[in-house]
Amino acid sequence: MEYLLRSEVEKLNLEDSVVAINRVAKTVKGGRNMRFSALVVVGNSEGVVGIGTGKATEVPEAIRKATEDAKKHMVRVPIVGTTVPHRITGHKGSGHVLLMPATEGTGIIAGGPVRAICELAGFKDIRAKNLGSNNPRNIINAVMNAFTNMKTVEEVAKLRGKSVEEFDY
Repeated sequence: MEYLLRSEVEKLNLEDSVVAINRVAKTVKGGRNMRFSALVVVGNSEGVVGIGTGKATEVPEAIRKATEDAKKHMVRVPIVGTTVPHRITGHKGSGHVLLMPATEGTGIIAGGPVRAICELAGFKDIRAKNLGSNNPRNIINAVMNAFTNMKTVEEVAKLRGKSVEEFDY
């Protein structure tokens, strides 16, 4: 997984989407300390996306921290036309997400957290299925795992030392 440089991220026109906000408590001598944790996806809808988490005593501050963290963890996603280059499964913990290419005009067929990250990554046509956990953090991390393991035909041809025309796709 190769993250984008900070100078590259600053030039991008980024949008963000809050995926989940949780209230978390820490029990201390004087009672419970309540804080909020936020999970945010940031992307430019043109093949660059990142995820981040933040925790603070107030919700807006947690979202701001998560957005800053997401900007530090931006990756480039291969897009072929309007969809993913090939079928792929991403894993993180018990979260398993299957991403499948879709024909033009299909739209984004995905639920909750997967839909948010696919929209901000720039996919217009994609089918996705959550096969494991319902935990938004594991689902988002599984999608990012799938994104980082995707390869285009050009990349595979270069790795194998062949030309693109030799592949039957």
